[in-house]
Amino acid sequence: MKRENSIDIVRGIVMIIMALDHVRDLMHIDSITQSPTDLTTTTPFLLFTRWITHLCAPTFVFLAGTSVYLSLKRKNNFTATRQHLIKRGLWLLLLEFTVVNFGLFFDIGFHTLLFQVIAAIGFGFILLGLLLKIPAKQLGIIGLIIIFGHNLLPLIPFAEGSVVKAVLSPFFSPVVIPFSDRAFIMGYPPIPWLGIMLTGFGFARFFEMAFEQRKKLFIKLGFGSLALFVLLRFLNIYGDPVQWSLQKDTALTFISFMNVTKYPPSLLYCLPTLGIMLLLLAFAEQFTNGLKKVTIVYGKVPLFYFILHFYLIHMLTLAMLFLQGFNWSQLEFATGSFGRPKGVESGLPLWTIYLIWIAVVAVLYRPCIWFGEYKAKNKHWWLQYI
Repeated sequence: MKRENSIDIVRGIVMIIMALDHVRDLMHIDSITQSPTDLTTTTPFLLFTRWITHLCAPTFVFLAGTSVYLSLKRKNNFTATRQHLIKRGLWLLLLEFTVVNFGLFFDIGFHTLLFQVIAAIGFGFILLGLLLKIPAKQLGIIGLIIIFGHNLLPLIPFAEGSVVKAVLSPFFSPVVIPFSDRAFIMGYPPIPWLGIMLTGFGFARFFEMAFEQRKKLFIKLGFGSLALFVLLRFLNIYGDPVQWSLQKDTALTFISFMNVTKYPPSLLYCLPTLGIMLLLLAFAEQFTNGLKKVTIVYGKVPLFYFILHFYLIHMLTLAMLFLQGFNWSQLEFATGSFGRPKGVESGLPLWTIYLIWIAVVAVLYRPCIWFGEYKAKNKHWWLQYI
């Protein structure tokens, strides 16, 4: 099977959007002290800035599963694919707790070990490798069961101090595990994200359909997901741990309605984000040539871009702090605040965040072109892991 351009285009789109969230995380004036989803302090513009980036992680994880299936079909070698998945999964776990965590915090002491999207994908690759001989359709069904059913776990009446609950919680819910003067944070509980990856793996079978046929299917599934989201969210009974409520005005009520839970990814988080992803996949080949040319550059080298953009954003954060009058001794790296001093105002307004985001994406365009071409021309063993 040939490489699917639509996958690289859509992956490139979400990689570009992702940088906006990370620029906001590290550089926005209120990012250290306030949550953009806190209805008492947020604004529609700030919530939109956060909500639009919800598309990124589920699309990235879903398409990782899809790409595994298509790669397996091309190679037609279960053993080689399984070995590669397990090795790559272990590599991504190592990368998360070294290169990625350092790029995020710039903390040489690694006081915070954060299990986030790269580790979740690594965990998923390992399990998918072990499950690879199960038919794709069945794995897709298992993935859907996880997506639709994992919100039931908090309803199970575990006994106080239950060992089972203590063991299961880090796999399904965010937890903080302190040790010595450090902390392990399970930011991306792996089982719900595994459900998204398995669904993507099972979904990849549809790429074997004729283009027009699969386009119609993707459109139906995309709009169906959005409609189901609206219905379930309106009923306010199941699918997200935070219910929406009427607010003092229409704008805040809409914000409450759309304010779904990412950690872990609730059913009502997955339905709209994956629904939009399906619509993007349906129409990707019809985008303008310029848009396709740009987005595909980032979509072909996602891990390279992911690592590079964190380091660039963090260097810009340090430059911002120095320009705002802080000196090196005032910067706090061990507290998880990305170097920004706590208790002292720092950072930039939201409109500036958008300008820096555009600049970050633009600066990384040429390096991504170079690496994509280098990867295509060279067959070094290590390139398959980046």
